[in-house]
Amino acid sequence: MSTQSLKPGWKMVKFGDVVKNANLVERDPEANGVERIVGLEHIDPENLHVRHWNSVADGTSFTRKFVPGQTLFGKRRAYQRKVAYAEFEGICSGDILTLETKDKGVLLPELLPFICQSDAFFDHALGTSAGSLSPRTSWTALKDFEFPLPPVDEQKRIAEILWAADEAVEKYAQVERSLVAQKQALVARHMPSDVPFRSLRKGIIPGISASKLKDVCSKITDGTHQSPPFSKKGIPFLLISNVSHGEVDWNVSKWITEETYAQLTKTTKPEVGDVLYTVVASYGDAVLIDWDHPFSFQRHIAIIKPNHDRLDGKFLCHFLKSVLGRKQAEIYAEGLAQKTITLKSLGQFCVPTPPIQNQKAICEELDFIDQSISISQKALDSCRAMSEKTRNELLIGAVHV
Repeated sequence: MSTQSLKPGWKMVKFGDVVKNANLVERDPEANGVERIVGLEHIDPENLHVRHWNSVADGTSFTRKFVPGQTLFGKRRAYQRKVAYAEFEGICSGDILTLETKDKGVLLPELLPFICQSDAFFDHALGTSAGSLSPRTSWTALKDFEFPLPPVDEQKRIAEILWAADEAVEKYAQVERSLVAQKQALVARHMPSDVPFRSLRKGIIPGISASKLKDVCSKITDGTHQSPPFSKKGIPFLLISNVSHGEVDWNVSKWITEETYAQLTKTTKPEVGDVLYTVVASYGDAVLIDWDHPFSFQRHIAIIKPNHDRLDGKFLCHFLKSVLGRKQAEIYAEGLAQKTITLKSLGQFCVPTPPIQNQKAICEELDFIDQSISISQKALDSCRAMSEKTRNELLIGAVHV
């Protein structure tokens, strides 16, 4: 941005002229009452609030101290966009710069984190990063970043708007976290994760009606063990990569003819209400078949046909994706380089089996929560996008405040 295009009262400044890297040192944090350690892993991308940390009591080799009001910037892998506003004191990783304004009468501390979040600042940080596996920028490089600085009274109005936008984002995020916690609590109540393996092997979940999967299913089998003849178009043939995040990606790369489909499904044909389950690599993903068009699949995908008077397919999906289901997948998986769950082991999974009407009621409640989470996520994404757009426009003076 040229000085000629600046709003009246604004001026171009170098980052290092108005900001300093405090670089405070604390060699005995525990003795001096400092309790928290913050590493890069504790700073969430695009989130100014630090909500995770380790305890100094557990030991640390870090000596860099930060204090409330400073802006923390992750200089390693800057593309992760890790910036936080310190709301407590602590010790941090050497890969985190502790920034503060040189003169509050020139640059307000409450505006600094938003400058560091701006696209222009991150572009500069990325452009000055060096290294291949773990690129880092430096304070020396960041000092040369130039940006338009408004008068202090305008800084105050901009900061008030941006912190209000941040508060709105946080409220939406809190709603989403609450819904996720509600879902986790509901699943844990009906599918507890703290069951000893010896009980699971016996098909027992204390206090809950449970059965081995093979006893409540008419069939557990898998896809073709040999590569079938493929065609340019026809009936979709699913690979394990097409089953992820509880959904099927129908943008497949393989197809088979109707004749091949008839041969592959001669003994077992997928039906509505059955469950697809990945048994290798990313094992633990389950999809309820709720479509009636033909398809086939490879051997690393199992098909589970529940007895619908004993086990609801949707309930089975929730179980397989629960902590209890994943725990058994990890226990039963065999092999070294590529662990696999055999069909026999899959049949040994211990699954909660309350009355079928109860299973359906639980699924309805989980579906409602999932729908609410989806709505919340869309609102959160929209709020974040608006907040980012507002931030970038305000910081170049494109919006009058």
